[in-house]
This record gives sequence, structure tokens and C-alpha cells, in this order.
Amino acid sequence: MITPHPTSKIDPTLARGVLGAAISATATRPEYVVFLVPNTNYELHLMPSGPVATQPGKRLIGTIHVQARRIDVTQTGGQYIEPVIGRPRRMQGTIIAVRDGVLVVDAGTIVHCTPGDSRQEAADFREGQFVAFDIKDVSTFQPA
Repeated sequence: MITPHPTSKIDPTLARGVLGAAISATATRPEYVVFLVPNTNYELHLMPSGPVATQPGKRLIGTIHVQARRIDVTQTGGQYIEPVIGRPRRMQGTIIAVRDGVLVVDAGTIVHCTPGDSRQEAADFREGQFVAFDIKDVSTFQPA
């Protein structure tokens, strides 16, 4: 049990983590934040879609957005994000919600996934399904 006990609930569709670093843009790469997922070795490199006012080493709560190339329903395996360090390229996890054309997936952390294949829509999927997908180039983080 966490001591002291939390006094307010956090939306279960928000990603919770720690800010590892905020990396400034250079001539060859855009600005990004390093999102550390607690109790894992994940260090996700995400482009911020809003100002991140948190200091490195402090808690970071918000929404991770990705666009899938194609979403496949799978029957076996576990939750994961590949690679462990860097820009996410592949994920697998359980759908916890379907909202406004977006799948909310628990893949070790909470991710909002938009189908990128014109033959698929979020309404084609349902809560509880186990899905896997490759991610298009940009993964973003919107602070809560």
C-alpha cells in the first residue's frame, strides 16, 4: 500500500511516469522528452505537444498518442513496447477503452492509438481485446 494513501483519483486513461530528460531541438532532430515508465526499463522518446513544466526526476502525467500502421488482434504474448529505449516502434497490449476514434491501450503504460490503415476504425475493436501494432514515425506526449 502506498503511504500516505492517495487522496485523489487519476483518470485511468492517462499515462503515469517520470520525466527522464527534456531534450532541445537541434538541426537534425526535433525536441523530445524522455518518459520513464515506473518499475520498467522503458525510456520512451516522445515529442511534446504542449509545454512540459515538470523537472527531470519528477512525476509526469499525460497522454501518449501514437498512430498505428495496422492493428492486429492477437491471442498470445504479453504487453510490451519496442524498443525499450528510444522512439516507440511496436506495441502490444490490452484495449481498456474505445473513445472518439481512438483505442486506449495498456501496453505497460497507457497509450492512445489512432488506426492509420484506412480499412480500420476504432469502432472495429472492443474493450478487452489484445492487440499488436507497428507505430508510424511520430509519438507524442500531451501533459495533463
